[in-house]
Amino acid sequence: MKPFLRQQLERFPVRLQELDFFLAQPEVVNDMARYREITREHSEVSAVAGRYQLFQQRERDLAQAREMLEDAEMAEMAKEEIAALEAELPALESELQSLLLPKDPDDVRNTFLEIRAGTGGDESALFAGDLLRMYTKYAERQGWRTEIVSESLGEVGGYKEVVIRVVGASTYGKLKFESGGHRVQRVPATESQGRIHTSACTVAALPEPDEAAAVQINPADLRIDTYRASGAGGQHVNKTDSAVRITHLPTGIVAECQDDRSQHRNKAKALQVLSARIQEKERSERAAREAATRKGLIGSGDRSDRIRTYNFPQGRMTDHRINLTLYKLAMVMEGDLDEVVQALLLARRAEQLEELEVGMGAVRA
Repeated sequence: MKPFLRQQLERFPVRLQELDFFLAQPEVVNDMARYREITREHSEVSAVAGRYQLFQQRERDLAQAREMLEDAEMAEMAKEEIAALEAELPALESELQSLLLPKDPDDVRNTFLEIRAGTGGDESALFAGDLLRMYTKYAERQGWRTEIVSESLGEVGGYKEVVIRVVGASTYGKLKFESGGHRVQRVPATESQGRIHTSACTVAALPEPDEAAAVQINPADLRIDTYRASGAGGQHVNKTDSAVRITHLPTGIVAECQDDRSQHRNKAKALQVLSARIQEKERSERAAREAATRKGLIGSGDRSDRIRTYNFPQGRMTDHRINLTLYKLAMVMEGDLDEVVQALLLARRAEQLEELEVGMGAVRA
């Protein structure tokens, strides 16, 4: 284990003793807000301290087993124990590394996933439809539920823009690295000469805001328009102004919803999307400021970042951020995204470990 990680972990047993002391104080017990906060931290610190204690015990066990190798009668048993411990210790170290990394509180939240056609005209809109299907299939594999919030259909199929809500356990934690430019290279169905065209879509993954922590929006800053929904839905969509478009005047950010027959419910959903977009704008501006001093491997999640290429003639998908190429494009388009999602999560974890080590070096300096 690297010395900087061990130094970090040594703090947890000390902090646990401090928290035990606080929880025994009457003034803390009588202050429910503070008591809950300290109890929550106690649970988190206790988990890390417990695993680190186990790690240290296994290190001692390994040292003892190696000493036993000198005893001819115990050597065979010692070899078996050493093999088991040498397999267990790296797994424990990896777990401890994960526990040390800062958690993104938004990871557990539901996600608004926006897909917009970009360069490429009709082919781009068709590819937006393919991406929507890919993410919907991936959600099904994860046991998540999806619902369309708003859509603008393409002239020959697909979507000019579509927004879906993805509901399930930790959807944002797995989808957040999908934000950016997605490029497709293939022969369009409308291409008579068989030439390969390149077109693009942009994707933005936004965590659904926590109602208690959502940005406060002044109603005076909103312009709310209602209109008749378009698309499937029978005669009803042509008779009532149930669709809602909300414009946040200070930023110009727009959100709309036409998924529900109820104007009231559509307004509530559009406000959720609007709040998510305003929060994302603030997050993007923060990330841009941080990127001025440090450019992360995964990037800022800005739409202008080209993150991935889908090459149909070669049957490959390449994620440019981590130089990952998979020659199973057909499976990827059917929602088999686990390999790329896991690779991105591991890359981010490696970044965080490096940042943690750099931060520890700065503190020592």
